[in-house]
Formats: sequence, structure tokens, C-alpha cells
Amino acid sequence: MKVSFVIPCYCSQHMLNLVVNEIAEAMQKLEKYEYEIILVNDCSPDDTFKTIYKIASQNENVTGIDLAKNFGQHAALMAGFHQVTGDVVVCLDDDGQTPAGEVGKLLDKIEGGYDVVYASYKNKQHSSFRNFGSWVNGKMTEFMLDKPACLMITSYFVARRFVIDEMIRYEHCYPYVIGLVLRSTKNICNVPVSHQKRKEGKSGYTIGKLLSLWINGFTSFSVKPLRMATYFGVFSSICGLLYLIYIIVLYVSVHSAPLGWSSTTAILLILGGVILVVLGLIGEYVGRIYMCTNAAPQFVIREVVKKNNME
Repeated sequence: MKVSFVIPCYCSQHMLNLVVNEIAEAMQKLEKYEYEIILVNDCSPDDTFKTIYKIASQNENVTGIDLAKNFGQHAALMAGFHQVTGDVVVCLDDDGQTPAGEVGKLLDKIEGGYDVVYASYKNKQHSSFRNFGSWVNGKMTEFMLDKPACLMITSYFVARRFVIDEMIRYEHCYPYVIGLVLRSTKNICNVPVSHQKRKEGKSGYTIGKLLSLWINGFTSFSVKPLRMATYFGVFSSICGLLYLIYIIVLYVSVHSAPLGWSSTTAILLILGGVILVVLGLIGEYVGRIYMCTNAAPQFVIREVVKKNNME
């Protein structure tokens, strides 16, 4: 069985050698597996691709990919998926926090019959902000994408080749790997592994990027936000009708109706805000449809580096 490691890389020029060496050491102990490593440079502003180029030119197990612009982590993963030749695919981070040395635990579960295996962490070494973002993302995927509540979704996972082949059939410009996995199979489990401290730098995820990722997730793979807007609209209409009946009954019975200009203004402002939010949500869906129909690229590869092609 051949294992393909796909690693999206961004501002990790000093960490990649350590990650590649850790993978090599782990795979030497797992003698029944062949392996390859796909390093995808997501247009890093530092010398990350120079490092990738050097590693790929010296190691026949490593392929380097340079994207023409920054497309994001999930698009970088998709670019790597198009290059893999293995029977199973392992995705992990470039910062050394995901323990490549414990990949055997995930592969054992794959051998046991699961289609996708996610690493789970008892004690995550991320910042409080990043951990909160992961928690919100987990709750969002539970509600929007029907993820089982007991399943922990992380960036470190192993998937069978048929799952990857199904995922790369998605050619639109807003990929969301978690959504693609969950719509491909339900035969998924977790394996507990350690989580290492970041040795250098800091997470590239900001509040803006996390919000963009969440919006991408539920607008690309779920219509529940639109259904929620419909339900809220129906609920508001019913409340308005009941209030109108109340005013008519009150006027007929006591010849008086509540004035309540302040409350009326407040209600109008709330409903006006809700209407604008719903319109913005619909606009987000329409905008994504527009981008997809115009064939906006999911990723653009500038260069592929492999030792065998350079000799």
C-alpha cells in the first residue's frame, strides 16, 4: 500500500525539513508501506518554495507544487489531491504540531475498515483564540453539515483513495474539505494522538480568515441558512398577524389601541436589520453561483518540482 502525504505550506521555510524528516522516520518503521510527500506552497511571501524546491530536487519521494497566488489552505489541499498516486492520503500541517510520527495509529484504523480517520487531541497546543475558532467550526459543521457530535474534525486525517477521487470531482472555486469528506462517506472515526507545541511562528488564521472559512463552509454545502431565514420570516408574519388581531380586538372592546411609538420603531429597526442580513445572505449565495458559472479557478499551479523530472 502506498501512502501519500499532502501538506499545504505557508511561511514554513524553517519547519519543512523537520516535518519531512519526521515523516521519513515514521515510514521507515512502517515497512509495509511505500510513501510520497506532496508539499504545496500557497504563495508564501517568504522562501518557503525555495525550501520545497531544494527538498524535492534531492528527495525522490517528495513533489513540490507552487501555486500562482494565495488560494487558502483548502484549495492548497485540493491541488495536492490532484497529484497524489497513493492508495491512502494523509493530510497534516506544515508547522510540526500534527505528529507525523503517530501516523501508524491512523493507518491501523484505515486497515480496520474505516474510510476516513481524523486525529483527535486531548490537550490542544493552539492559542485560546484558535481553540475557540475550532469549537465554533465544530458546532457549525454539526448544525449545517450534519457532522456527528462525537466526531472531532482536525487538519490531521487519513482518507482512502476513493474518497479523495470523489473530492477532486468538485471543481468549483470555493472548496471546503470538511464538507467534501462528510458528503462522501459516513464511515469515519477518531484516533487520539498527541498535539505538539508550535516550534516557530504563529497561526496564519485571523478572525477574518476564520469567518471566511465558516461562511464558505455553510454556503457551499448547505441551504440551511436560507431555510432558517424562511422560518424566521414565517414566524415574524405570524407574530405580526397575532398582534394585529390583538389591536383590533382591543379597539372594538374598549375603543382604544396602544400608541407605542418607541416599541414600533424598535420592532421596525430589528426587522429591517434582519431583512438586510437575509438579503446579504442571499447575495452571498448568488455571488458564489456567479463566480462558479464564470469558472473562477479553484487553484492555479505555477510549477511542479520532482527529482525524477529534473534529471
